[in-house]
Amino acid sequence: MGAEGQAAEPGTLVPEPRSAPSYGDELPDGLLVADAAGRVISFNRMAERLTGLRRAQVLDRVAWDVLPLHDAGGRDWWKCTDPYGGLHIRTRHPERSLFLAGGREVLVTASYLRDARHRVRRFHVSLRDAAARARQERDRADLVSTVAHELRSPLTSVKGFTATLLARWHRFNDDQKLVMLETVNADADRVTRLITELLDVSRIEAGRLEMRRQPVDLAGQARAAIAGRVAAGDPEDRFRLDVRGPLPELWLDPDKVAQILGNLVENAVRHGAGTVTIVVEPDTGREGAVVSVRDEGEGIPPEAAHRVFRQFWRGNRRRGTGLGLYIVKGLVEAHGGTIIVQRAPGGGAEFRFTMPAGTPSHA
Repeated sequence: MGAEGQAAEPGTLVPEPRSAPSYGDELPDGLLVADAAGRVISFNRMAERLTGLRRAQVLDRVAWDVLPLHDAGGRDWWKCTDPYGGLHIRTRHPERSLFLAGGREVLVTASYLRDARHRVRRFHVSLRDAAARARQERDRADLVSTVAHELRSPLTSVKGFTATLLARWHRFNDDQKLVMLETVNADADRVTRLITELLDVSRIEAGRLEMRRQPVDLAGQARAAIAGRVAAGDPEDRFRLDVRGPLPELWLDPDKVAQILGNLVENAVRHGAGTVTIVVEPDTGREGAVVSVRDEGEGIPPEAAHRVFRQFWRGNRRRGTGLGLYIVKGLVEAHGGTIIVQRAPGGGAEFRFTMPAGTPSHA
């Protein structure tokens, strides 16, 4: 190697100067960068967190000495990939699950920066926590399992009743046929609701919710939500609407607001007790409106309050997909609002969400 400050001999690989210690600290993944000689020139904050190594322990040392990586069979990843002596046309290594010296599993991806002669100038190793990937895979498995479970019952019912009617139509009287067809219709509605929930989850996660804003009467939407429950058979005296003061002009998506209120009221009816109260009032903290949906049941334990808006949260309940409150939170936030759950003044649970005021250009 040429001495510092002197020109290098032709054909000699000169190590890259060490990067600033903070290089890559803003990245969500761990990053190790080695120079042409394999010495570490950069080790970001996430790499420190994942490996337990400090930057000062790693810089200027040989990468494979300070960061040994092995596969599940105990094979040395550095020796298998041979980054400085392997194929000169190689540009990257695909993601692999590897283990650190302490046994922690990480997902490793690597890439090369080469000179005109294809020699390695820099070797980048990206580290990602495997536990996060495992959680995502479990969530996907939970989604598949939940969907399969929720679909099985109504589809079995639909199939059973339609097959029975087709095979024995003349053996049933009109009242029996009506009961079976009503059951098929109700189960078809369950399947439709599930598919709608799945589409909503997909759009929320992808950030692709379409908002069709127009002036919305929030108190009127609350009245409509109560009227829908009464039309479905709930007693009218179980609901109370409390509108407090005039509201500012609200440009919202009326269909999504109806979905928010419908889900929250249904949640209060199904899992709460006593009177379900909807309070609509101006937002004193900022220009907008606040809506609270309260019941008089047992409420939600404080330790579970931060989990209720997660996918598949069902508390002690066995029915349902556990997606309703997750969707509600996504719809509220898509409007620029916030939602929390807390203990209602008279006991029970209170879901409280805000909606901002404004014209279409500012909403």
